Amino acid sequence: MDSTLVSGECQIASYFARPPGTSSVPGVVLCHGFPAGPRGSVTSGLTYPELADRLARDAGWAVLTFNFRGTGTSTGDFSIEGWLADQRAAIDLMESRDDVMGTWLIGSSLGGALAVQTAAADERVRGVATLAAPAVLRDWARDPARFLEHARSLGVFRTPGFPPSPSAWIRTIAEFDAAAMAVKIPPRPFLVLHGSADDVVPVGDARLLAEAARGSSELRIVHAAGHGLRHDPRAIAALLGWLDRQYL
Repeated sequence: MDSTLVSGECQIASYFARPPGTSSVPGVVLCHGFPAGPRGSVTSGLTYPELADRLARDAGWAVLTFNFRGTGTSTGDFSIEGWLADQRAAIDLMESRDDVMGTWLIGSSLGGALAVQTAAADERVRGVATLAAPAVLRDWARDPARFLEHARSLGVFRTPGFPPSPSAWIRTIAEFDAAAMAVKIPPRPFLVLHGSADDVVPVGDARLLAEAARGSSELRIVHAAGHGLRHDPRAIAALLGWLDRQYL
């Protein structure tokens, strides 16, 4: 079901899936990563409704996925603070539903890294799963002018003159540290999925995240898998198995 989520002043395109029936089911917010590819922000998150349908069908969960601000048909402009606000708005929506009992987070790449930070600050989040998530974003900020131009070329800025302070915008990226936030996730469950052949985010980042949440984390390295883990049947099988264990 297509719908619109309000996050601050932004209209966030979203999609909600749930298994048939009227009983309450556990809920998960499914988050995409930073845009890539020739069409950039336009195509970001396009395959996530399909994954949401599969998780609803095969795991029996309610799933909310959405386009972060500055991507797809959502309004607004990309920033770390803005994307974190969008995640919180999605959690608020799931928590407000009578047919959802509890909220977990699943995020790919940047969406996964941000999910770690959101969970660290929000005890309503009952568990987190990441797919190919970076532990830090310092590499993005090594050449601020180049990364800012890259973001513009992807179309993640919709407002002329955004960001008003490029230095503050890039500083937030440079200081982001999901591994430092992961220590606050235990005792909640934390699944860290990563491909051994990921050429975008080093597999060492997965180990940093898992080690930071030692005691409640589960690290799964998928042999010879690349960055797009949501397309790897082994990764999805591991994700479905983890969801099944949440209510044991």
